[in-house]
Amino acid sequence: MDRPETALDVVFRMSAPAAGADSELSRFSRPMLTLAAVLTILIMILGVGGNLLTIVALLRCPRVRNVAAAFIISLCVADLLFCVTVLPFSASRFIHGTWTHGGALCTVVPFMRYGNVGVSLLSIAMITINRYIMIAHYGMYGRVYRTGWIAAMIVFCWLFSYGFQLPTLIGVWGVFGFDRQLGTCSIRPDASGRSSKTALFVTAFVVPCIIIIACYARIFWVVHQSEKRMRAHAGGGGGGGARPGAGSGREGREQRAKRNEWRITKMVLAIFLSFLCCYLPITIVKVTDTNVRYPGLHVAGYLLLYLSACINPIIYVIMNAQYRQAYRSVLSCRRPRARMAASTADRGMDGNSKTMVSHVSIAMSPVSLTPGTGVDDDY
Repeated sequence: MDRPETALDVVFRMSAPAAGADSELSRFSRPMLTLAAVLTILIMILGVGGNLLTIVALLRCPRVRNVAAAFIISLCVADLLFCVTVLPFSASRFIHGTWTHGGALCTVVPFMRYGNVGVSLLSIAMITINRYIMIAHYGMYGRVYRTGWIAAMIVFCWLFSYGFQLPTLIGVWGVFGFDRQLGTCSIRPDASGRSSKTALFVTAFVVPCIIIIACYARIFWVVHQSEKRMRAHAGGGGGGGARPGAGSGREGREQRAKRNEWRITKMVLAIFLSFLCCYLPITIVKVTDTNVRYPGLHVAGYLLLYLSACINPIIYVIMNAQYRQAYRSVLSCRRPRARMAASTADRGMDGNSKTMVSHVSIAMSPVSLTPGTGVDDDY
């Protein structure tokens, strides 16, 4: 006896291309789809391996555990779920040129895709806010980043990202269904013509982007002012006879500070440019080419979006020397050293230090801009 048709099956049947109609293959050439499928599978393999390795390294190696590590684990879990629950179906779509997995999965897969992307973006924003508070408002850092508050922030990222889609899931603010023009499952207008795509674009891309720009602009300003004060302190310290070697010491500290500022600049640029390169193209293409006149741009946009699932461990983890050591200890099955080496902000500052300019730690890299101390070479 045939299974009774569900509401999801009706949505899929009504939105799928009718027999004899132009197939999605007429828009996307077979070589393009084949290349996209191969790249998607490679991204999936790299993403699963990279994010699993990062999660294990963060949990297994105590010397790299600190506040930001909790948000990076959340980011890695979201990217891992994206690779496992979304990318296999994306590869299948490229292989077949259309969706072939039925109405139920046509609802679940885009729900997971948008949810995991939202968690990733919010986690990146949380890491940025963590770095900003540590640099610009260090006095309140210890009060904000307690265990309970950290857990609440992570839970918020997940609940907000998936909870925001519940109206679409039940069909009262758009509906998850088959997009005939793209040959994939996405958010479509509901019976009243409403869709949550615009709101998702604002909350999942525009708002995190503004937060990241504002926080890092402030970070750059604080670092720049700190360096100016450090130079003034080094240049004006002492009208009497200078100690032998004092000039070379000041010069060495100044050079280290310059190298450190350049490292910070490269890291911040890498973070922000990866954010833009992975998410901005697909959003622009979807807004400007609603009729899919340029299918290659849509495929490239999706591939860049998928790339974000495996590039985040590279940007946030592999550029840090301590994480590379943690990776090596996991891959070689060595017992990690128990010595804690968390960032200065997470350990707390020395209350007797009166010459402290600022403690700067960006993207899990402990850096100290302190007159009279060295600058940690942690990249």
